[in-house]
Amino acid sequence: QVQLVESGGGLVQPGESLRLSCAASGFTFSSYVMGWYRQAPGKERERVAFITSVGGSTNYADSVKGRFTISRDNAKNQVFLQMNSLKPEDTAVYYCNARIYISRWDEYWGQGTQVTVSF
Repeated sequence: QVQLVESGGGLVQPGESLRLSCAASGFTFSSYVMGWYRQAPGKERERVAFITSVGGSTNYADSVKGRFTISRDNAKNQVFLQMNSLKPEDTAVYYCNARIYISRWDEYWGQGTQVTVSF
């Protein structure tokens, strides 16, 4: 079965860094666009970043540009999110997402990992 398992979340102080990982299994990882989304209390889920399967093109939300970097390792079926210069407003549950278009868009979600940025 399809699985996306996030790890690496935790409690950090403003200005510090975290590296999130997502381990994928049960599907052809290299064919999927991989993304990171986040949802803070009282807010809608927002896309943080994604990386394409072909060419490795990336896209970032304006709020994280210059601070976050998404990457993937197709040989290991993993996608990462390096988060630097963290701010309190980055506090949220971060979710791993996989998408592919074959006649229609299909997607899978992980269960999320908590990131808290606070003193």
